[in-house]
Amino acid sequence: MQQLFRLLMIVLLAASCGDGDKKKVTVTTTQQQPPVMVDVILAGYQPLSNTIEANGTVVANETTELRPEVSGRLTYLNIPEGRAVGKGTVLARINDADLQAQLRKLRSQLVLAQKTEERFRKLLEVEGINRADYDVALNQVNTLKADINVVQADISRTVVRAPFSGTIGLRNVSPGAYVTPQTVLATIQQVNRSKIDFTLPEIYAGVVTKGRTVVVEVSPTEKRRATILAVEPQASTATRNLTVRAIIDNGVLNPGTFVKVLIEAGSKAQTIMVPSSAIIPDAKSKKVIVAKNGKGIMTTVETGLRTASGVEITSGLNIGDSVVVTGVLYVRPASVVKVRSVKKLEEIL
Repeated sequence: MQQLFRLLMIVLLAASCGDGDKKKVTVTTTQQQPPVMVDVILAGYQPLSNTIEANGTVVANETTELRPEVSGRLTYLNIPEGRAVGKGTVLARINDADLQAQLRKLRSQLVLAQKTEERFRKLLEVEGINRADYDVALNQVNTLKADINVVQADISRTVVRAPFSGTIGLRNVSPGAYVTPQTVLATIQQVNRSKIDFTLPEIYAGVVTKGRTVVVEVSPTEKRRATILAVEPQASTATRNLTVRAIIDNGVLNPGTFVKVLIEAGSKAQTIMVPSSAIIPDAKSKKVIVAKNGKGIMTTVETGLRTASGVEITSGLNIGDSVVVTGVLYVRPASVVKVRSVKKLEEIL
């Protein structure tokens, strides 16, 4: 019995030793990972053209909505859709019959009051009446004149005129309609000159100055020049952007058209550029992978200007460093890498 027990113990010890050897083999196999194949570029100075690109919208030189000042029924409507009108042109009239009646009544009363004032003035000259009676008659004349001015002002508010010379848009009402000050009869726009409104980050406040010339790209084949008119002094609290307005130097564009605004903000002759795909964003910093002595080294960098696909490196890299540009996602800190080829920056950007 004892011999059988010893035999079982020997078998169990042999089995446990065999399992340990397998585990050791497995660990050893896991540690020997094949190198990651990567492509690199050699960090070097590159010329950098700093052209700022912003999205803009074409706006009319002047634009407004045509609304009546008072409520009432339209008795006259002259809104030529899509046609140009001059400043002061009568576009609509609202029923003013009651106001016209008040005006005629006041004018009749004024004629009588003026005759009374004239008689009292002659009597006052010969001391036929006292001064107080004459002052009452004179006050009546002045009161009626003031009332007439008030009614005439009310009548003028029933007339809708073109505030400036421009082109009328589409008509929204018909003759005989009842309108209020909230009713938009049509729009009028002055399209003989076009303005461009666009926004930029507040860091470019020193670039967009009044009188500076910018390029407006209407389409890939059409570009125009514009002059900055003004910059909104307060940046948006939501986006931290500045609103800029420029005016097209030649030609006109349809209001509401989307355009791109290109602003030349200077150039740098000596700067290190890497592809944007080589940047690894981190919670607190930005990193690139530098291939050195057969390993991928995570290097913290500071970035500057950005182009369509490249990023300026202001610190963290030295001239001649091998920056990994492909296989970035497969490289772990201090992992073994093998350089497959050295590419030029122009081949990647």
